[in-house]
Amino acid sequence: MTSDLDWKQFADCARIDPDAWYPDGGTVPGWVRETCAGCLVRAECLAYALARRERHGVWGGLSGAERRRLVRAAA
Repeated sequence: MTSDLDWKQFADCARIDPDAWYPDGGTVPGWVRETCAGCLVRAECLAYALARRERHGVWGGLSGAERRRLVRAAA
């Protein structure tokens, strides 16, 4: 959809407190997942996190643990 630098400006999370995307205890609140589910750049966000091996926070609707499981399953 957009370049690596441009997709972030279209992210729904850009208008929300950044701390919301780094939940305590690793449990992702439902409203965070809902925000990601409707985001136009969810795929770019997830790809960004996977390429950079982001360990923390919610990226593309997935927690760090969920992204690690996704990578292991693909290997």
